[in-house]
Amino acid sequence: MHGAVLYAPGDVRFEERTDPKIQNPTDAVIRTVATCVCGSDLWDYRGINPVEQPTPFGHEYVGIVEEVGDEVKSIQPGQFVIGSFFASDNTCPNCQNGYQTNCLHREFVGAEGCQAERIRIPLADGTLVATPTQPAEEHIPSLLACSDVMGTGWYAALAAEVQPGDTVAVVGDGAVGLCAVIAAKELGAGRIIAMSRHESRQKLAREFGATDIVVERGEEGVARIKEMTGGIGADRVLECVGNEQSMQQALNSTRPGGNVGFVGVPHGVALDGTQLFYSHVGVRGGPAPVRQYLPDLIDRVMSGRINPGKVFDLELPLSQVAEGYKAMDERRAIKTLLKP
Repeated sequence: MHGAVLYAPGDVRFEERTDPKIQNPTDAVIRTVATCVCGSDLWDYRGINPVEQPTPFGHEYVGIVEEVGDEVKSIQPGQFVIGSFFASDNTCPNCQNGYQTNCLHREFVGAEGCQAERIRIPLADGTLVATPTQPAEEHIPSLLACSDVMGTGWYAALAAEVQPGDTVAVVGDGAVGLCAVIAAKELGAGRIIAMSRHESRQKLAREFGATDIVVERGEEGVARIKEMTGGIGADRVLECVGNEQSMQQALNSTRPGGNVGFVGVPHGVALDGTQLFYSHVGVRGGPAPVRQYLPDLIDRVMSGRINPGKVFDLELPLSQVAEGYKAMDERRAIKTLLKP
């Protein structure tokens, strides 16, 4: 089979790789129907995270089960499945508490690279969720989004404890931030402020449910949020970037007693404990426990209630994965969908 391998910053190659095989009786092997490039992949692509050797890449996927191990019970060959970027048994105490990305037996599915024609999925019973029927072609992008960015946006909203009627600000207009707008709307937010400087992303944010757009960043962005909320700040702020400026913008835009849900992978972020103490702002985040939300999100997609697949504004053959990375790096695309 073939798949993507990152050799060095800016150097993604599509090359022949070893076919995945069942290694443990709890494994499954799936044939990839669609995969994609994630914004978090760009940290490595840009050299911000070190790349020390050729590394198979990608962690988002949907596909058809081809083979299962002897101990797999709930997943069968022929089923269309979606899974999280972390494999989980879904039975340990952390999983039962709703944090499958902290499963006591977790494995990073992307360690073997999901931007490939076939993928081995560890802990298949606890990681994969089958759709009730074979999905229509039009649903595949949105189901793919559920494997990470929609589930991550959903977690941002839940971590911030979005309630009906809340004023919610979303920091970040990438795929996760746009999906966070969907989540805030689904959870009943009364006002959703998307912070974005890019016209195409602003348009999609409004389509997803944003009521207001703020183009300012940093201190100017905070001042604008305060101005729009009577000097108090937003009830909930969803941080979907992961750098120092975005986190400070989120914290300072939140009203006393409000919450920040942060899902951007932190790079260079440091919190001032004294500032946090006196702000009365609650903070929760981390790797989204996507597996917890998959059944609900799949139902919302299949019923047509949500359509997060619209974040994919570039579709390419998997063989052109290098162009997919380049387009996102240059901000010519929000998110690249890849089909084998």
